[in-house]
Amino acid sequence: MTPRAADRARYDRATAHLDAPVAIVDLEAFDANADDLVRRAGGKPIRVASKSVRCRALLERVLAREGFAGIMSFTLDESLWLARAGFEDVLLAYPSADRTAFGELASDAKLAAAVTVMVDDPAQLELIDAARAGGGEEIRVCLELDTSLRTLGGKVRIGALRSPLREPAQLAELARSIARRPGFRLVGIMAYEGHVAGVGDAVAGRPLRSRAIRLMQAAARRELAARRAAVVRAVRAVAPDLEFVNGGGTGSVQHTAAEEAVTEIAAGSGLYVPRLFDNYTSFTGRPAALFAQPVVRRPGVGVVTVLGGGYPASGAAGMDRLPVPYLPEGLRYDPQEGPGEVQTPLLGSAADDLLMGDKVWFRHAKAGELCERFDSLQLVEGDRVTATVPTYRGEGRTFL
Repeated sequence: MTPRAADRARYDRATAHLDAPVAIVDLEAFDANADDLVRRAGGKPIRVASKSVRCRALLERVLAREGFAGIMSFTLDESLWLARAGFEDVLLAYPSADRTAFGELASDAKLAAAVTVMVDDPAQLELIDAARAGGGEEIRVCLELDTSLRTLGGKVRIGALRSPLREPAQLAELARSIARRPGFRLVGIMAYEGHVAGVGDAVAGRPLRSRAIRLMQAAARRELAARRAAVVRAVRAVAPDLEFVNGGGTGSVQHTAAEEAVTEIAAGSGLYVPRLFDNYTSFTGRPAALFAQPVVRRPGVGVVTVLGGGYPASGAAGMDRLPVPYLPEGLRYDPQEGPGEVQTPLLGSAADDLLMGDKVWFRHAKAGELCERFDSLQLVEGDRVTATVPTYRGEGRTFL
């Protein structure tokens, strides 16, 4: 029996009492992935990206482990909800225009002490001030650095379109603007190098592309390390009490941790290890989050149809954004249908061994987005479900 076949047998036994669709997290794999992130971080704390987990129980589980500290959230409303639930260090990774939530933040000392918001433009400070609704609490803010690699005199840009702040002088100027503005305190810098941390460098069947990605990423790491260090020096000259410099992501943990200027690493997807993180040379994780769909039809030899399963991930549309049939091994989509809203035909000889009602296990392309499809996660240890925990959706929270 192959390791994957053994996993399938465990998951089928663990969920035999549950009808599909069902989503699970294998806790042994989850914990092993957490240990690997800590090892790669080399002693620097890991701030957990909540969008890649979207389950409070699992956020609490990982933050109870040595080597993890704090949450990186994705909306202000989520940040306040987590702070009210007892999480004491929440960094909002994206600027917000939620005026109601800013009013709540500025009016509550506990929330204001726990939540740090992201800014990269003076207009965002104006928006926050206008939304205070009489609240006078000091707002903790973090500056975001643009990490993109620019070549050919800036004509070619590689990396996400995020912050407009790129050069040390730009961040230092905004830091001075914050220092002059009552009601705000600059506490951190964030720089997410998505073109390194979020792009696999070992694309199956494409050796030349893989080599090009590795060369690009090596150049990007060198350029960013020097620029990030210069930015930190410039900002610390304005705000010497800066509390943290956050960087990285699952795919670049050890590289970012090696930079002296960085004080903490962000990671989240590496806990679940979705399919987009299969193609990396820098680490190998264990798939921990899966979902199962039931067989409901047998249209012919070598074909079964499962219920639903059309759960594409965000990002530029493409085959890499689709879930993949994972267990049993050897199943593939019908290229004319793909994963469907209410039915998904699957092809392959493994289909002939499946009976009506059997589970087919899939892996989502991205991490936490799976939780937007399920109210709960079944936590599996060995061949048993040991707990059922709500996702954000299961708690009635759909932040995006």
